[in-house]
Amino acid sequence: MPRLEHGDISLHYEIEGNGPPLLMLAGFMSDHASWTPLVPLLGAHFTCIRIDNRTTGQTTPWNAPVSIDLMCTDALALMDHLGFARFHLLGHSMGGIIALRMAQAAPERLASTHVAASAPIRLPRNTALFANLIAVRRSDAPPDTWLRALFPWLFNPRVYHHPAGLDQAVADSLAYPHAQSADAMEHQLTALRDFDGTALASPTCPAQVLVGALDLIVPPDHALAVLGHLPHHIIEEAGHSIHWDAPETVADLVRCYANKHPI
Repeated sequence: MPRLEHGDISLHYEIEGNGPPLLMLAGFMSDHASWTPLVPLLGAHFTCIRIDNRTTGQTTPWNAPVSIDLMCTDALALMDHLGFARFHLLGHSMGGIIALRMAQAAPERLASTHVAASAPIRLPRNTALFANLIAVRRSDAPPDTWLRALFPWLFNPRVYHHPAGLDQAVADSLAYPHAQSADAMEHQLTALRDFDGTALASPTCPAQVLVGALDLIVPPDHALAVLGHLPHHIIEEAGHSIHWDAPETVADLVRCYANKHPI
């Protein structure tokens, strides 16, 4: 099991594929498994490196200090450890904010940066949403209740056209052995609540923005208000979980842009 002992954490990561390195940073509540739909599509083109961010997955301890800056430092330390002086970078949601922070901290190391369903903004509504979901999760409600309340915010509404598939997704989430706890979820929420993204909107390295037209958590108008000056693509069929709703489109856009900016 690959791990990096780094400061106050033991960082879990996964590596698969062949080609130039592509570091993949998951969003809030998510770990390396978030990238499952993309790895088969990108693994033939990149060496895919997937991190369990602080408080998630198999990175321990779950209650280590957490912030955007610390997660940026963790990711750079891992690439140092693996010997990758330059690499491509893909971040989803909170992972996109971490990616923008890395682009600010070490632009010379990033051949290309891909910001998916993300923007350096804080929406109080989202903080309230996640806080309420934590409260539901800690309540006496059935354990699937909070997930069923979360999924409409994440996915294209078409997932509700197939109730059996939705039930299976809920069951898979509940059965996942490394699922983030409610306490860890609340702890990680501080990273989103406390960060200041005012200086992150203009990376000096090549960067593109991938926006889900149906994204409710980072709506297109909010994302493009701060990142619209960068090359961007609006994916019509995608919600916030852009790489689950439209994995082929996301993979194609990542490959195309990275190929224009080789290491």
